[in-house]
Amino acid sequence: MNALIFAAGLGTRLKPLTDTMPKAMVPVNGKPLVQILIEKLKSIGVTKIVINVHHFAQQIIDFVEANDSFGIDIKFSDETDMLLETGGGLKKAARLFSNDKPILVHNVDILSNADLLSLYNNATSTTLLVSQRNTQRYLLFDKDDRLVGWTNIATGEVKSPFPEIKALESNCQLSTVNCQLNKYAFSGIQVFHSSLLPLMDSWQGKFSIIDFYLSICDKVDIKCHFDPQLQLLDVGKLDSIVKAEEFLAQQ
Repeated sequence: MNALIFAAGLGTRLKPLTDTMPKAMVPVNGKPLVQILIEKLKSIGVTKIVINVHHFAQQIIDFVEANDSFGIDIKFSDETDMLLETGGGLKKAARLFSNDKPILVHNVDILSNADLLSLYNNATSTTLLVSQRNTQRYLLFDKDDRLVGWTNIATGEVKSPFPEIKALESNCQLSTVNCQLNKYAFSGIQVFHSSLLPLMDSWQGKFSIIDFYLSICDKVDIKCHFDPQLQLLDVGKLDSIVKAEEFLAQQ
């Protein structure tokens, strides 16, 4: 199994901790977030991990190497010159995998009870793990769980390659979603199929993976997996560290 850990972010919401370390090295119950995730991925059979790095990149590299890469093959996708965001980061990192197997992509600061092995094994196309948490920005899926758009319910903005869905923006219909679409929040966990890489050829530098998906979802299936039992914690703020410690203790 292949896995990509997104660890290049600046972690600004975790200041002042991230003034001296990357968010991947923020400890929870005595372990850096990146170690917690590496060990979880290894436990489900992941044999090749790529970690993208930018902010205090060398700290992550030194830590992984000091621990003998935790007994698996780990490489680094260097973004120290420029943050490439999720799409650009995935495009660059994908070159470091030696096969065309699907890639389990996981944000380093997300903790969950997700069955990652089942998600990976059952993803016949690129699949986004989603939830029904409250937020302002949602992905839109049709009755067959295919991605068809995105909306910001606070502003009414809609992004979609489908004219009939884009038209809902002016009608303000997505605030109540009475149009047979499902609104889900992205979890920061997904399975990416390498068959989509050729479609990225025209995308250069930094770009959002969600923007990329929205540009092609009328041509290829981008699916969602909704698990009503999903428990998810974003370790993005200082007060979330205590919650993270409690969360891990319950797993």
